[in-house]
Amino acid sequence: MAPPQGPRAPLEFGGPLGAAALLLLLPATMFHLLLAARSGPARLFQALVLTALLVGLGVSAGLPLGALPEMLLPLAFVATLTAFIFSLFLYMKAQVAPVSALAPGGNSGNPIYDFFLGRELNPRICFFDFKYFCELRPGLIGWVLINLALLVKEAELRGSPSLAMWLVNGFQLLYVGDALWHEEAVLTTMDITHDGFGFMLAFGDIAWVPFTYSLQAQFLLRHPQPLGLPMASAICLINGLETISTATGRKLLVSGWWGMVRHPNYLGDLIMALAWSLPCGVSHLLPYFYLLYFTALLVHREARDERQCLQKYGLAWQEYCRRVPYRIMPYVY
Repeated sequence: MAPPQGPRAPLEFGGPLGAAALLLLLPATMFHLLLAARSGPARLFQALVLTALLVGLGVSAGLPLGALPEMLLPLAFVATLTAFIFSLFLYMKAQVAPVSALAPGGNSGNPIYDFFLGRELNPRICFFDFKYFCELRPGLIGWVLINLALLVKEAELRGSPSLAMWLVNGFQLLYVGDALWHEEAVLTTMDITHDGFGFMLAFGDIAWVPFTYSLQAQFLLRHPQPLGLPMASAICLINGLETISTATGRKLLVSGWWGMVRHPNYLGDLIMALAWSLPCGVSHLLPYFYLLYFTALLVHREARDERQCLQKYGLAWQEYCRRVPYRIMPYVY
């Protein structure tokens, strides 16, 4: 049989499965194995983690990225199937895990419910922690690669990427880079400390994040939007409201907002999500799906945070809630 010809030939190895493994998993896996043996200072660790993103981009440089947008649907299917098979492995592994390793919420006795939420809290083999690895790297790196492929495709179709496409790619690349640079912060999140690792998180990490979070770039490829410099500058200012560094090195929306809302970090996330959607205009709802989805997600997460804080801090938390009545949005919620 003659080898495949044409611009999609390099993607034919393994079909969509091979392309998905190459683009989403291989760079992150190699660097996870490297970082597992780290012994240097924290800054070196952060630099190496961020390099995982750069290596992913480097691997993609030799591929015809313009062909990738045509394969998003089969790639999403393969990623979902991979997440399902991986979740089966995690569920079977949890059957022999010690009781101390099980998650509090994923052991109801209902196999479907436990498969979905995850029985084991932090499944690992030797030093390899599956949840910690999957929490950021495959999804975020895959998200950036898909965005880049969409930018390349637009350049092929129209001669150069639009300003709106550049903005979306730039905003989201900064977000991913910041997340990877501060990767160890994920160790304090509820996903790591409380939730089991089952299909819910595996599907989110492997399939949902890269293919859903790139909706703005997907929309712009098919529905180009005129965007002038004044509007682009205004959108950049909105995106810049997400965080402001304080003297202690912590991140707040603005100084003092912890006294106005109990979760200003969530408000910052929503403002940032709005800035990602605005370059797509207001003629379609699809680019705003991420904003709507993330609003529902953060409202649900905020309710869980409230319950845990009340249990942990008791009367002190009740007094804080009395003084700061708004949860996420001042004078709204």
